[in-house]
Amino acid sequence: MSDVDSIEFAAAGRLPTWAVAGEARRAHIARVAALMDRWAEELGLPDAERRRWKAAAWLHDALRDAPAEELRGQVPAELRDLPAPLLHGPAAAERLREEGVRDEALLHAIAYHTLGHPALDRLGRALYLADFLEPGRTFDPLGGAVLRARLPAAMDEVLVEVAAARIAFLLDRRRTLRPETVAFWNTLIGAR
Repeated sequence: MSDVDSIEFAAAGRLPTWAVAGEARRAHIARVAALMDRWAEELGLPDAERRRWKAAAWLHDALRDAPAEELRGQVPAELRDLPAPLLHGPAAAERLREEGVRDEALLHAIAYHTLGHPALDRLGRALYLADFLEPGRTFDPLGGAVLRARLPAAMDEVLVEVAAARIAFLLDRRRTLRPETVAFWNTLIGAR
């Protein structure tokens, strides 16, 4: 499958044959894709860019329901120590890379949609937000709706609020922060 085929199939809402995503996960993916598509349209992005945004959304959790033991060996060495629930993004990006996808910004968005990364571009930042704020999320549905209503116009401001909430969640549970997450935060704060 070529780079163009992989992206076009995903933009049309078709997951790759290697995807491991149950019914509930596919519903989540569809909601993320709907948000990404709406934001891309409201931002006036060209059709090709809109398709990239939808493709990233459809591919971001393509391996979310795969066993962590299988995913750990599929991610780059520097990410093999990730907690099990975070392996799916890097594993999906690597699988796409093996298929010939060369859109590094899209691959980066998929790989780091849960962690954040200082090199995320607008696509990656939108995916980070959409994954967290899609309307099917059960935590703080009112707060999520308030933040979604501000998007995409206030993307930079909402991004800081979402990153702060995600980091606070980790700190409250005495979990470690990944260097990518800390660097992402520092980039967001420095960019204000």
